[in-house]
Amino acid sequence: MEEELVPLSALQHLLYCKRQCALIHVDGVWTENRYTAEGRIVHERAHQSGGQSRGEVRTETGVYVRSSRLGLVGQADVVEFHREQGGIWRPYPVEYKRGRAKPEDWDRVQLCAQAVCLEEMLELEVPRGAIYYDQPRRREPVEFDNELRSRVEEAVSRAREILDSGILPVAEQGSRCRRCSLAEICLPGTRKRSVQSYMSDIGRE
Repeated sequence: MEEELVPLSALQHLLYCKRQCALIHVDGVWTENRYTAEGRIVHERAHQSGGQSRGEVRTETGVYVRSSRLGLVGQADVVEFHREQGGIWRPYPVEYKRGRAKPEDWDRVQLCAQAVCLEEMLELEVPRGAIYYDQPRRREPVEFDNELRSRVEEAVSRAREILDSGILPVAEQGSRCRRCSLAEICLPGTRKRSVQSYMSDIGRE
């Protein structure tokens, strides 16, 4: 069932903060700050560019992707199809992000997950892709090696555990909290319990 699939966006939320992942994807909590607004605008611009063809490259935007094997579903910002010898159109996913490249694997895991979905859907190997960062306005090439693919499998498994359990993980305060749009809702120090009961308490307060 579609509602039982793990959203691609949940992988990045999980790797950034498992508590954030639970708040967003279990209880549907969301607020926006400067960083999320800038990110949303970058994604919207990518989707609005529309499909086009230039020589041996065909570009599609807002591509629906899913993997039945992993139970993943989501949308790829841009998928380029590069024509190879023999007439094969090789998918090349491109994810659009605000800011600059990060040392962590959050963005690369999300992009590789898109590639895994495309491979299953099209029965074609997708060995690489790219992440476009809007501040330097350039792409970072990403190779989908075995290590990164293992990270995708691990992240999907961890995200599914959180979504299925409905348990709000214990807060782990750190520097990331300052940039999180849910910081005021999160209330660090809350004991481990269900997201539903947690939000009910907030409503009563």
